[in-house]
Amino acid sequence: REAEEEERSKRRIVFIIRISFHYPTYPSSTHRLTIMSTTSKLINPALRSALHLNSSKGVTPAMAKSAAAYLSSAPSGGVHALPDLPYDYAALEPAISAETMELHHSKHHNTYVTNLNASLEKLDAAVSSGDVSGIIGLQGALKFNGGGHVNHTLFWENLCPKGSSEFPTSGVLKDAIDARFGGLEEMKAELGAMTVGVQGSGWGWLGYDAKTGRIEPATCANQDPLAATTGLVPLLGIDVWEHAYYVDYRNLRPKYVSAIWDIINWSVVEERLAAAK
Repeated sequence: REAEEEERSKRRIVFIIRISFHYPTYPSSTHRLTIMSTTSKLINPALRSALHLNSSKGVTPAMAKSAAAYLSSAPSGGVHALPDLPYDYAALEPAISAETMELHHSKHHNTYVTNLNASLEKLDAAVSSGDVSGIIGLQGALKFNGGGHVNHTLFWENLCPKGSSEFPTSGVLKDAIDARFGGLEEMKAELGAMTVGVQGSGWGWLGYDAKTGRIEPATCANQDPLAATTGLVPLLGIDVWEHAYYVDYRNLRPKYVSAIWDIINWSVVEERLAAAK
């Protein structure tokens, strides 16, 4: 019962924080202070910072919403963690070697997670002190490392051992691909060419457009997240940073992109599409 009441209190606090961004006069400053004093054991530092930021001088509503969104994005405990993989590092061979997978997951992805958490700590401090310049200065690091964490988490889920990769013969995914591209091979050709053509580092994506009800190919530079950049819901991502393929393919990005189609987890792609509709 106590645990349930604590969870309900947390949800009420988050609701008040969110609604106050849309209606600055609600709750009143007095009400905010009352909330903080009577539920201090329930509010983590990120939520306290979000409340403080909303009343700080020089902080615009857009800045307040952005900072609160970053701070409240952390899971229980206040920190993001490197996700476990649903398969062994060697499970994707020969398309992606165990060496590449270990480096990519345990080193590169872990670095994004570490830097994201460090940036969120700095943001929390900047918000608490009303340091507008500090908040603005952290946006690049938050976007890059937050995007890196989100993109890679989606990427690992997109993959599976070759023997488990099977495109559906019917259903919402096949219908959507047929309607937009004419068929699976045509989709691979168009998205593959766009992905290979990414200048420098970035990602190729298959996303869902909620406005049109269609799936669309897209690319994003660096670690820019698909949804925040284009409005598309990510269904399938292909990482074309060199750390994703250089050990196995050197500078032959087209060969890597061609090979990755053998290890796509189409069941996950279809689940994402069904959830997005």
